[in-house]
Amino acid sequence: MKARHKRFLWIGAAVALLAIAVTLVLGAFNDNLVFFKTPTEVAEGLVPKGRNFRVGGMVEKGSIQRAADGLTVSFVLTDTVKSIPITYKGALPDLFKDGKGAVAQGKLDESGKFIASEVLAKHDENYMPSEAQEAIDRAKATAAHSTKP
Repeated sequence: MKARHKRFLWIGAAVALLAIAVTLVLGAFNDNLVFFKTPTEVAEGLVPKGRNFRVGGMVEKGSIQRAADGLTVSFVLTDTVKSIPITYKGALPDLFKDGKGAVAQGKLDESGKFIASEVLAKHDENYMPSEAQEAIDRAKATAAHSTKP
């Protein structure tokens, strides 16, 4: 085999390895990509089917219910326009309370109830994730716009 052919073989092998590496990296990135949605977007069906995503909003007052096992908690998140029921099994953050901001990560079950694998609460009264604040502002603007004659 000529040196020129060997060089082409090595270049071809390097390109193939690079393509495989890029495919693996992009696949891992896609698997770990988590979208943020509002309760309105969830209610309208604008969520990825069978994939984890995050939903954020305010915990409706009086909606927190603890099961007899002490670990399972049900609550409702709202963006002031629509609400979504959430079920979570595990310990909740200390700052998780009625009327406060929260973000839940998980997926929808067959009945449309959101099953959370993780719940995050805002860390002080002045902070809200920018995506959640923007979503609440959009929802309020949409509600105000739709109620005007």
